[in-house]
Amino acid sequence: MKYLKSITFLATSALLFTACGGTRHVPESQGGFYYSGIYFGKNFSQTLKEGVEDGCETSKGHYKKNHTLFNNDTDYNTGWFLGRSRCIPLLEIEEDDKPVESME
Repeated sequence: MKYLKSITFLATSALLFTACGGTRHVPESQGGFYYSGIYFGKNFSQTLKEGVEDGCETSKGHYKKNHTLFNNDTDYNTGWFLGRSRCIPLLEIEEDDKPVESME
C-alpha cells in the first residue's frame, strides 16, 4: 500500500509540474488557483488547495499541516508538497556576501 501511495504521489506531482509549464495564467474567476502570488494551476480540488496553502506556509517557516488529511487524502498530500516546493523563498546575496530573503 505504501508503494502504491508513493507511485501515485510521484505520478501526480509529475503531471502537476509538467502541466504548470505549458499553461497560461488563468484568472481565479476562471478556475486558476493562486496562492502567495504564485500561480499553481487550474481546477484544483479544495483539499489540494488547502495542502498548497499549508505547504507554502511551511516553506516560509510557519509549519502548518493537517496530519489527518496528509496521511489519508492524496490531494492534500500532493498539494502540501507542491506548495512547500514552489513557495520556498529565494535568497539574494548582498555585497557583503550575507544571504538575505528576497522581498518579491
